[in-house]
Amino acid sequence: MKSPVNFALIICIAVLGAIIINLMGVISPAIAFAAGAIISGLACLYLPLPDFKPSTQDYPEPNTANNEEESPQSKTLYVGNLPYRANENDVRTLFSEHGEVFAVRLMKDKRTGKRRGFGFVVMAAAQADDAINSLNNNVYGERTLKVREANDPKKQENS
Repeated sequence: MKSPVNFALIICIAVLGAIIINLMGVISPAIAFAAGAIISGLACLYLPLPDFKPSTQDYPEPNTANNEEESPQSKTLYVGNLPYRANENDVRTLFSEHGEVFAVRLMKDKRTGKRRGFGFVVMAAAQADDAINSLNNNVYGERTLKVREANDPKKQENS
C-alpha cells in the first residue's frame, strides 16, 4: 500500500463489498469480505490515485547559489572562564564590539541548571580573529577569559 489513506480506503471498500454481497444472499459473509478485499486491493494497485503534493508556489525551492552569497562565513569560538553570573546578552554585547555575532550559547549543568562558566559564540569569520586577539586573556567580570576557535567534535573511529 502506498499510504495509510489507501489502506483505509481498501478496508472501507472491502466492508462495503461484503455488505452488498451478503445482502444479495449469494455467498457467506466471510467469503464476501475476502472477495471485496481482493477486488479493492487490485483496484488500488491498478487505478491511478491523485498525487497530493504541495505546489511549488507554496514551498519554493531554495536557491543554493544565492544563499551562499547572502550568508557570510562564520566561526565558532570557545569562551572559557566566564563569570557564572554572565548571561547570553552580556557575552553577545562583549563580542559584538569586535564584530557581528550570530549566536551565543552558554553551557549549563543538566541537574542544577546553573551555568558552567564556558560557552560558544558564533560570529563572522572575518572578525573572529580580531575578537580572539582582543578578548583572550582579557579580564571580564573579575575573571580572565580564555577565547579560541572551537574544536570540531571528534568522531570516534571504530578499529
